[in-house]
Amino acid sequence: MSDTPHKLADEFPDHRAQISHLKQVDGHFARICDEYAEINHTIHLAETDIEPTGDVRMTEMRKARMKLKDEIYGMLVHHEPEAEKLG
Repeated sequence: MSDTPHKLADEFPDHRAQISHLKQVDGHFARICDEYAEINHTIHLAETDIEPTGDVRMTEMRKARMKLKDEIYGMLVHHEPEAEKLG
């Protein structure tokens, strides 16, 4: 069990500026980042026994966080700056 918060800036340190930028210009990206932050916070509270939860729920939350993290990473590495200029 880990009590380290998995903030996006720490998970993707090379993409900090891009994360900030995409949050401002891409509504979907901003929404999934918010979802990630919310579930990550809930997991952190459970891991530190501030708001304990069962093993099954913890596993479900961790899977959901990983899915969001994968989607965020995919958007970071496949982001096309030219598309912003067209929109």
